[in-house]
Amino acid sequence: MSRRRWSALAVIAAASMSMSACVTNVEEVHPEGWTPIIPEAVPEIAAMVPESVAADGVLSGGTNPPFAPFELKDSDGAIVGMEMDLARATAAVMGLEFRPVEQDFALIIPAVQAGTLDVGTSGFTDNEERRRSVDFINFLYAGIQWARPTGTDVDPENACGLTIAVQRTTVSETDDVRPKSQACEEAGKEPITILSYDTSDNAALSALLGRADALSADSPVTAWAVARSDEGLELTGDMFAAAPYGWAVPKDSELGPAMATALQHLIDTGDYQRILAQWGVETGLVEQAMINEKEIDA
Repeated sequence: MSRRRWSALAVIAAASMSMSACVTNVEEVHPEGWTPIIPEAVPEIAAMVPESVAADGVLSGGTNPPFAPFELKDSDGAIVGMEMDLARATAAVMGLEFRPVEQDFALIIPAVQAGTLDVGTSGFTDNEERRRSVDFINFLYAGIQWARPTGTDVDPENACGLTIAVQRTTVSETDDVRPKSQACEEAGKEPITILSYDTSDNAALSALLGRADALSADSPVTAWAVARSDEGLELTGDMFAAAPYGWAVPKDSELGPAMATALQHLIDTGDYQRILAQWGVETGLVEQAMINEKEIDA
């Protein structure tokens, strides 16, 4: 299949401006009707926070925007998004201020292990490989979803010889596209050409402009890109490989139960559901706070 051809350069420019508004965040990035949700601290939960974190009253969270709707920058350069709102509310319940720290995605988990960051808050898929390094407080279930330029014919299950855009080191690259490319070669077919980008927005822009035949990303991220593409992108195929998202904390840390208990409080009060709904996320919600997919006693 050939890449999508645009009828004129003006179309490319317009599409670029539409998606790059999401990339550079020169537009209002909060959804219409968004309001901040900051709950009161709960003393018994605040008492669970380890002294190493409570000492300065700040919960530092490593993040790698843009990864909309989870984390992205507004026109002032502030890091905002659904995951940022949820982490801020969770920190508030623990009597802390949440402070996002921008960092390369691949360096966030090592920084959590080293103690230079309290928690990783960057759209992490909780999988067995990562669990060997950190624990995860699970806050959502999502899968992988592909999008293609509107009007083209791309099947995620028959992608040999195509060019697919992904965000570097995400599960879309490591667990989806690269294994599919290897299977193509083993079957004697052309491999997939993988375009790996530092951000999900740039990967989506690549598909929008026809540099790639499709985008592979986490389902909420793909849905956000499609919604902001001015009908330039459309979903293709079903969501697959559903897995939990989680916040990364040091293995066996006291911070894990404290954050999970705070998250459970948000679930019980309904603030959790309200925060996600403001960003258009209404499926895959958890009913109980979990660490590594195991329920906690809250």
